[in-house]
Amino acid sequence: MKFQWKKLVVCLLLPLAVGGLAAFLTRNSMDLFAMVKKPPLSPPGWLFPVVWTILYLLMGFASYLVLVAEKPGRTAWKFYLAQLAFNFVWPILFFHLQMYLLSFVWLLLLWMLILVTILWFTRSSRLAGYLLIPYLLWVTFAGYLNLGIYILNQNMH
Repeated sequence: MKFQWKKLVVCLLLPLAVGGLAAFLTRNSMDLFAMVKKPPLSPPGWLFPVVWTILYLLMGFASYLVLVAEKPGRTAWKFYLAQLAFNFVWPILFFHLQMYLLSFVWLLLLWMLILVTILWFTRSSRLAGYLLIPYLLWVTFAGYLNLGIYILNQNMH
């Protein structure tokens, strides 16, 4: 397989841009977030952008593998774009609007979209599917954190 650099760069930039825009839109919410009660195992704040950058790069490379596969995955790409849209909205619901219960439900839907995307990606490229597993695991952990924050901070609203 010959690398198609332009397609690779676009595939890498797409999820990074989505994540970057969401981070930009929620940047003023971090002070409020610092004050909420958090469940055990909550990582330090600096870890989130590091992990998300790695996950976005894995997503981008996985989407590239599907794009250039012998069996291109149009349906896979539709689910990929749908989960990317859900990924974009979640931090706005959670950080900016502080709608913790709605953001948890939204995260469950995102989790399901990621799982379906993995299944569809695997049809075009097994490696592409495997590359999304850390993303699914992180969103699972994010669900624990989201639900814990909702439960611990119910009387704030």
